[in-house]
Amino acid sequence: MKRTAKIERMTNETKVLVEIDLDGEGKAIIDTGVPFMDHMLDLFTKHGLFNATIKANGDTHIDDHHTTEDIGIVLGQAVKEALGDKKSIKRYGNAFVPMDDALAQVVIDISNRPHLEFRAAFPKEKVGQFDTELVNEFLWKFALEARMNVHVIIHYGMNTHHMIEAIFKALARAIDEAITKDERVKGVPSTKGLLT
Repeated sequence: MKRTAKIERMTNETKVLVEIDLDGEGKAIIDTGVPFMDHMLDLFTKHGLFNATIKANGDTHIDDHHTTEDIGIVLGQAVKEALGDKKSIKRYGNAFVPMDDALAQVVIDISNRPHLEFRAAFPKEKVGQFDTELVNEFLWKFALEARMNVHVIIHYGMNTHHMIEAIFKALARAIDEAITKDERVKGVPSTKGLLT
């Protein structure tokens, strides 16, 4: 059974489309109107080995907040839908990713109990025109809609771009690990018998 999904969301502020194949090759078509997010989402799909089309058109003439937030919402919804019944997945994922001076760790549990623990302080408030506080906003909305427990830790780092890049790569790799099927797992990996 293919683990794919297509979700569209339209508001007065944004229009977002996400198509994702969780069992892909890392191929991406990204066009969000937020160049820094385009870069991060390209890394995300490459390192998670997802095939994805992510398009957005939003009120970036004001700022990037609504667009970044809504991409997190729709991407989270798409990942949740693509996972389906979650049978035989590993459920947990943990990834460390270094990026020059920075070391990021992301640990996730596909538990249907959304939570974001964000332990990262960026030296700069902006990377180019992108407000770095939006990384937290994106991740919280993603975790909420994907129904995942997501812990993000920057162990150290000096360069803000490197720190954020390491987070997105680690998130992708942690998800890839957690959604990997293990034939030893019968049903869902929970003593409750449910991950929904």
